[in-house]
Amino acid sequence: MNNVRTVSDTKRAFYRIHTRPISSIYRRVVEELMVEMHLLSVNEDFRYDPIYALGVVTSFDRFMQGYQPEDDKNSIFHALCQSIEHNPQQYREDAQKWESLAKTLEWSGVVGCLSLENSSDNGGELVALAQGITANPKFKYSRLFAIGMFTILQAADPDAAKNDKQLAEAVAKIAAALKLPEEKIKKDLELYRSNLEKMIQAQKVMADILAADRKKREERERAAGQGSS
Repeated sequence: MNNVRTVSDTKRAFYRIHTRPISSIYRRVVEELMVEMHLLSVNEDFRYDPIYALGVVTSFDRFMQGYQPEDDKNSIFHALCQSIEHNPQQYREDAQKWESLAKTLEWSGVVGCLSLENSSDNGGELVALAQGITANPKFKYSRLFAIGMFTILQAADPDAAKNDKQLAEAVAKIAAALKLPEEKIKKDLELYRSNLEKMIQAQKVMADILAADRKKREERERAAGQGSS
Protein backbone atom coordinates (compact mmCIF):
# COMPACT_ATOMS: atom_id res chain seq x y z
CA MET A 1 0.00 0.00 0.00
CA ASN A 2 1.43 3.40 -1.02
CA ASN A 3 1.13 5.94 1.79
CA VAL A 4 3.27 8.68 0.19
CA ARG A 5 1.47 12.01 0.42
CA THR A 6 0.45 13.55 -2.89
CA VAL A 7 0.62 17.20 -3.93
CA SER A 8 -3.19 17.28 -3.58
CA ASP A 9 -2.90 16.01 0.02
CA THR A 10 -0.43 18.79 0.80
CA LYS A 11 -2.60 21.47 -0.83
CA ARG A 12 -5.66 20.29 1.09
CA ALA A 13 -3.68 20.34 4.33
CA PHE A 14 -2.42 23.86 3.57
CA TYR A 15 -5.87 25.29 2.94
CA ARG A 16 -7.25 23.59 6.06
CA ILE A 17 -4.59 25.38 8.12
CA HIS A 18 -4.69 28.75 6.34
CA THR A 19 -8.36 29.39 5.58
CA ARG A 20 -8.21 33.00 4.39
CA PRO A 21 -7.96 33.75 0.65
CA ILE A 22 -4.49 34.57 -0.70
CA SER A 23 -4.01 37.75 -2.74
CA SER A 24 -3.86 36.87 -6.45
CA ILE A 25 -0.39 38.33 -7.14
CA TYR A 26 1.08 36.06 -4.44
CA ARG A 27 -0.99 32.88 -4.88
CA ARG A 28 1.28 31.43 -7.56
CA VAL A 29 4.38 32.12 -5.43
CA VAL A 30 2.86 30.31 -2.44
CA GLU A 31 1.66 27.31 -4.45
CA GLU A 32 4.97 26.89 -6.33
CA LEU A 33 6.91 26.98 -3.06
CA MET A 34 4.43 24.53 -1.53
CA VAL A 35 4.85 22.06 -4.41
CA GLU A 36 8.65 22.38 -4.32
CA MET A 37 8.75 21.72 -0.56
CA HIS A 38 6.32 18.82 -0.95
CA LEU A 39 8.34 17.10 -3.70
CA LEU A 40 11.49 17.34 -1.61
CA SER A 41 9.79 16.13 1.57
CA VAL A 42 8.55 12.92 -0.08
CA ASN A 43 11.89 12.18 -1.79
CA GLU A 44 13.59 9.33 0.08
CA ASP A 45 17.04 10.94 -0.33
CA PHE A 46 15.98 14.30 1.10
CA ARG A 47 17.15 15.26 4.58
CA TYR A 48 16.26 18.53 6.25
CA ASP A 49 19.27 20.83 6.77
CA PRO A 50 19.56 24.46 7.93
CA ILE A 51 20.83 25.79 4.58
CA TYR A 52 17.71 24.40 2.90
CA ALA A 53 15.61 25.94 5.71
CA LEU A 54 17.29 29.31 5.14
CA GLY A 55 16.45 28.99 1.43
CA VAL A 56 12.79 28.37 2.23
CA VAL A 57 12.58 31.28 4.68
CA THR A 58 14.44 33.66 2.35
CA SER A 59 12.29 32.72 -0.66
CA PHE A 60 9.12 33.20 1.33
CA ASP A 61 10.14 36.49 2.94
CA ARG A 62 11.53 38.05 -0.26
CA PHE A 63 8.64 37.07 -2.53
CA MET A 64 5.95 37.83 0.07
CA GLN A 65 7.35 41.28 0.88
CA GLY A 66 4.55 43.83 0.97
CA TYR A 67 1.81 41.21 1.37
CA GLN A 68 -1.40 42.55 2.83
CA PRO A 69 -2.82 41.91 5.33
CA GLU A 70 0.59 41.67 6.99
CA ASP A 71 -0.74 39.42 9.77
CA ASP A 72 -1.61 36.71 7.23
CA LYS A 73 2.04 36.18 6.22
CA ASN A 74 2.85 34.28 9.41
CA SER A 75 -0.24 32.10 9.01
CA ILE A 76 0.69 31.31 5.38
CA PHE A 77 4.27 30.37 6.34
CA HIS A 78 3.07 28.14 9.18
CA ALA A 79 0.62 26.43 6.81
CA LEU A 80 3.39 25.85 4.23
CA CYS A 81 5.59 24.04 6.74
CA GLN A 82 2.81 22.20 8.54
CA SER A 83 1.27 20.98 5.28
CA ILE A 84 4.43 18.89 4.70
CA GLU A 85 4.55 17.91 8.38
CA HIS A 86 7.53 20.11 9.21
CA ASN A 87 7.99 22.55 12.10
CA PRO A 88 7.79 26.24 11.03
CA GLN A 89 9.52 27.37 14.21
CA GLN A 90 12.55 25.18 13.42
CA TYR A 91 12.77 26.73 9.94
CA ARG A 92 12.69 30.26 11.37
CA GLU A 93 15.15 29.54 14.18
CA ASP A 94 17.66 27.77 11.92
CA ALA A 95 17.41 30.51 9.29
CA GLN A 96 18.07 33.25 11.84
CA LYS A 97 20.92 31.33 13.47
CA TRP A 98 22.82 30.58 10.25
CA GLU A 99 22.32 34.00 8.74
CA SER A 100 23.65 35.58 11.96
CA LEU A 101 26.60 33.18 11.96
CA ALA A 102 27.48 34.15 8.39
CA LYS A 103 27.68 37.82 9.38
CA THR A 104 30.31 37.00 12.00
CA LEU A 105 32.35 34.85 9.60
CA GLU A 106 32.34 37.35 6.71
CA TRP A 107 32.91 36.34 3.07
CA SER A 108 36.28 34.56 3.27
CA GLY A 109 35.21 32.70 6.40
CA VAL A 110 31.97 31.42 4.89
CA VAL A 111 33.61 30.39 1.60
CA GLY A 112 36.48 28.79 3.50
CA CYS A 113 34.17 26.78 5.76
CA LEU A 114 31.78 25.65 3.02
CA SER A 115 34.63 24.68 0.70
CA LEU A 116 36.43 22.91 3.58
CA GLU A 117 39.59 24.91 2.90
CA ASN A 118 39.81 26.42 6.36
CA SER A 119 37.81 27.02 9.48
CA SER A 120 37.59 30.19 11.51
CA ASP A 121 37.17 30.00 15.28
CA ASN A 122 33.36 30.15 15.20
CA GLY A 123 32.83 28.34 11.89
CA GLY A 124 32.88 24.80 13.30
CA GLU A 125 29.16 24.18 12.77
CA LEU A 126 29.34 25.32 9.14
CA VAL A 127 32.34 23.05 8.52
CA ALA A 128 30.53 20.13 10.16
CA LEU A 129 27.51 20.76 7.93
CA ALA A 130 29.73 20.85 4.82
CA GLN A 131 31.46 17.64 5.90
CA GLY A 132 28.07 15.98 6.37
CA ILE A 133 27.12 16.87 2.80
CA THR A 134 30.35 15.45 1.34
CA ALA A 135 29.95 12.28 3.41
CA ASN A 136 26.44 11.69 2.05
CA PRO A 137 26.62 10.22 -1.48
CA LYS A 138 22.82 10.58 -1.78
CA PHE A 139 22.67 14.23 -0.71
CA LYS A 140 19.62 15.74 -2.40
CA TYR A 141 20.53 19.08 -4.00
CA SER A 142 17.67 21.54 -4.45
CA ARG A 143 17.07 25.07 -5.70
CA LEU A 144 16.08 26.02 -2.15
CA PHE A 145 19.46 24.79 -0.89
CA ALA A 146 21.16 27.02 -3.49
CA ILE A 147 19.11 30.01 -2.32
CA GLY A 148 20.07 29.25 1.29
CA MET A 149 23.74 29.10 0.29
CA PHE A 150 23.41 32.39 -1.58
CA THR A 151 21.70 33.98 1.47
CA ILE A 152 24.61 32.92 3.69
CA LEU A 153 27.07 34.51 1.26
CA GLN A 154 24.88 37.61 1.04
CA ALA A 155 24.74 37.90 4.83
CA ALA A 156 28.53 37.55 5.01
CA ASP A 157 29.14 40.37 2.49
CA PRO A 158 26.23 41.91 0.51
CA ASP A 159 28.58 43.77 -1.86
CA ALA A 160 30.60 40.66 -2.73
CA ALA A 161 27.36 38.72 -3.36
CA LYS A 162 26.36 41.39 -5.92
CA ASN A 163 29.70 41.02 -7.72
CA ASP A 164 29.10 38.39 -10.42
CA LYS A 165 32.77 37.40 -10.61
CA GLN A 166 33.19 36.98 -6.84
CA LEU A 167 29.93 35.08 -6.57
CA ALA A 168 30.81 32.76 -9.47
CA GLU A 169 34.23 32.01 -7.94
CA ALA A 170 32.68 31.27 -4.54
CA VAL A 171 30.00 29.01 -6.04
CA ALA A 172 32.61 27.13 -8.10
CA LYS A 173 34.80 26.56 -5.05
CA ILE A 174 31.94 25.43 -2.81
CA ALA A 175 30.32 23.23 -5.49
CA ALA A 176 33.62 21.45 -6.14
CA ALA A 177 34.22 20.78 -2.46
CA LEU A 178 30.68 19.60 -1.74
CA LYS A 179 30.32 17.66 -5.03
CA LEU A 180 27.34 19.79 -6.06
CA PRO A 181 26.30 20.70 -9.65
CA GLU A 182 28.01 24.06 -10.23
CA GLU A 183 26.15 24.98 -13.43
CA LYS A 184 22.80 24.02 -11.90
CA ILE A 185 23.51 26.23 -8.87
CA LYS A 186 24.42 29.18 -11.10
CA LYS A 187 21.27 28.75 -13.23
CA ASP A 188 19.06 28.37 -10.16
CA LEU A 189 20.49 31.53 -8.57
CA GLU A 190 20.22 33.47 -11.84
CA LEU A 191 16.54 32.48 -12.15
CA TYR A 192 15.92 33.28 -8.48
CA ARG A 193 17.37 36.78 -8.78
CA SER A 194 15.53 37.38 -12.06
CA ASN A 195 12.18 36.26 -10.61
CA LEU A 196 12.78 38.35 -7.51
CA GLU A 197 13.34 41.44 -9.65
CA LYS A 198 10.13 40.70 -11.61
CA MET A 199 8.20 40.30 -8.36
CA ILE A 200 9.55 43.61 -7.03
CA GLN A 201 8.41 45.31 -10.24
CA ALA A 202 4.97 43.67 -10.00
CA GLN A 203 4.67 44.80 -6.38
CA LYS A 204 5.53 48.38 -7.41
CA VAL A 205 2.90 48.32 -10.16
CA MET A 206 0.32 46.97 -7.70
CA ALA A 207 1.24 49.65 -5.15
CA ASP A 208 0.86 52.36 -7.83
CA ILE A 209 -2.56 50.99 -8.85
CA LEU A 210 -3.75 50.89 -5.25
CA ALA A 211 -2.46 54.42 -4.64
CA ALA A 212 -4.24 55.71 -7.78
CA ASP A 213 -7.48 53.97 -6.75
CA ARG A 214 -7.22 55.47 -3.27
CA LYS A 215 -6.66 58.95 -4.71
CA LYS A 216 -9.69 58.64 -7.04
CA ARG A 217 -11.84 57.42 -4.15
CA GLU A 218 -10.76 60.35 -1.98
CA GLU A 219 -11.48 62.79 -4.81
CA ARG A 220 -14.96 61.32 -5.32
CA GLU A 221 -15.65 61.55 -1.60
CA ARG A 222 -14.51 65.19 -1.54
CA ALA A 223 -16.66 66.00 -4.58
CA ALA A 224 -19.67 64.31 -3.01
CA GLY A 225 -19.10 66.22 0.23
CA GLN A 226 -18.91 69.56 -1.60
CA GLY A 227 -22.05 68.75 -3.63
CA SER A 228 -24.09 68.08 -0.51
CA SER A 229 -22.99 71.30 1.27
